[in-house]
Amino acid sequence: MTEYARTALADNDPHSRSFSEKFGAFLLSQGLLDATSIGRAQRAAATAGDRFDLVLAKLGIMSEADLALSLARYLGLPLYAPGDESLQPLLTEKLPPSFVIQNRILPIRLEAGTLTLAVVDPLDQMPLDSVRFVVDHAIRHEVITLAEFERLAAVLYGEMSSAEALATPVQAGEDPSEHDLQRLRDSASEAPVIRLVNQIISAAVDARASDIYVEPIGNGLSVRYRIDGMLRVTEEVPARLRAAVISRIKILARLDIAERRLPQDGRIKLAIRGNDIDFRVATIPTIDGETVTMRVLDRSRVKLDFSSLGFEPAQIAVLHRVMEQPNGIILLTGPTGSGKTTTLYTMLKHVNRPTVKIFTVEDPIEYQLAGISQVQVQQTINLDFPACLRAILRHHPNMIMIGEIRDTETARIAVQASLTGHLVFSTLHTNSAAETVTRLIDMGIEHFLLGSTLRGIMAQRLVRRLCTSCAEPHEVAHEIAEQLTETVPALRELGPPKLLRPHGCEKCGFSGFRGQLSIAELLVVDDSVQRAILQRLPAVEIERMARRTGGGSMYEDGVAKAWRGLTTVEEVLRVTTALTVEQP
Repeated sequence: MTEYARTALADNDPHSRSFSEKFGAFLLSQGLLDATSIGRAQRAAATAGDRFDLVLAKLGIMSEADLALSLARYLGLPLYAPGDESLQPLLTEKLPPSFVIQNRILPIRLEAGTLTLAVVDPLDQMPLDSVRFVVDHAIRHEVITLAEFERLAAVLYGEMSSAEALATPVQAGEDPSEHDLQRLRDSASEAPVIRLVNQIISAAVDARASDIYVEPIGNGLSVRYRIDGMLRVTEEVPARLRAAVISRIKILARLDIAERRLPQDGRIKLAIRGNDIDFRVATIPTIDGETVTMRVLDRSRVKLDFSSLGFEPAQIAVLHRVMEQPNGIILLTGPTGSGKTTTLYTMLKHVNRPTVKIFTVEDPIEYQLAGISQVQVQQTINLDFPACLRAILRHHPNMIMIGEIRDTETARIAVQASLTGHLVFSTLHTNSAAETVTRLIDMGIEHFLLGSTLRGIMAQRLVRRLCTSCAEPHEVAHEIAEQLTETVPALRELGPPKLLRPHGCEKCGFSGFRGQLSIAELLVVDDSVQRAILQRLPAVEIERMARRTGGGSMYEDGVAKAWRGLTTVEEVLRVTTALTVEQP
């Protein structure tokens, strides 16, 4: 045992100044943190009256995994490492699931009269003393991260959901009255409710969810996560906690808990596992009660790079050429959740440099970009898209990004801005690139203006990426390859097919997929397309023209990725409609 370990065990009060100084000195001596970061955390802990080690994680100075490893070294304890042993619940009559989950102390091994506990907080002595009091075994400790604890607890105590376990201490009685606001606030401030909401949020981040849905059902609340574009049911919250959980989320988002008749929007910023995560919160009343949707905005997992998003080198080269235009309009199209905003931010990152002035108008601002002036639309004070755009044009920008063209007035201002020497980026809801022209004409934009201002239109969708750890060869790959080459002959130029299918493993949550990638079609508005727009040709003719000039469809881009083993043909068919266009 190290000298630090003996000292720490002798003074094991994590709230004390002594612990803050000694643990800080240990981190500094081990080269884990610099003096500036340690001093910042110590000052924050002293000001907030919080524990020094917890402040390190809340401020994002140390990740949860690094903090657990550091505490283990400091205390001279081993760090739990997942092994091949088959875990099973131990001593459940003395250590019930509710106690284990509430105190984050997991019995993992009972060997030779010694009980090994994996503990999330080795500095909290009270639950450890409780275990010593009720069991007749020697106790050995290992430090475990919260994420690993929650995963193992879910496996070992699957019959008791975390919501039920956390709700156990709440005394039975009448449900919180939704008309008694003070009682509702008190219920939302109870430790089990706070812990439950925090667990729902942190579990969503760990699962790489893009959205959290908290929805009222007949006997409580249903919690669902959208992972890789697909919904998964996680757990149900007991009925008596329904009002308190909804209120807790609204309090975090600074919403009015008394208002349950109108939709509300807010934001939450939390430090999860040492990373700052933004959550966009929206509530809406339904016949069963308020439904809450939380969009998870994790900047650490978003790579604003065309290749990482799944775009092909040929598509990237064309995009770069289009973005080098001095003026005009570049549009991204697709339904909600098709990755348009991320692609738009990637474009802005590419064109952003000190010699250009870029403004954005967004509702809402999802990610903050350094060096770019971003404006938030606020409908309540009549600061809508047209009002923002008119004001921005007085600041002489080089480029403008409009989050979405929603009405004729916004479209007209975008066209006028491009005519006066600005490069405009925006999005529109259409199914294909060619249909965008028809949509803008239907909105009242003259066809001759479109022909002279449009520079490029890209339609895209998101498909799930096959898990690289468990994907396996398709048993009928040869037959599928023959069918695909009949509709897309260009696949033969990609070499032998590598058609795979999902299998499922622990890394991908047994879904067979992990992550998403874009499939896209790109329409460059060249002279021939301009003439087609001026002649008011229908979208299908413009699409045929694009195919003759080498622009592939989303379906063709998708099956090419399936051919290389990045996704499956079923995924491509799920998000696209394969239209056979006659070749000239």
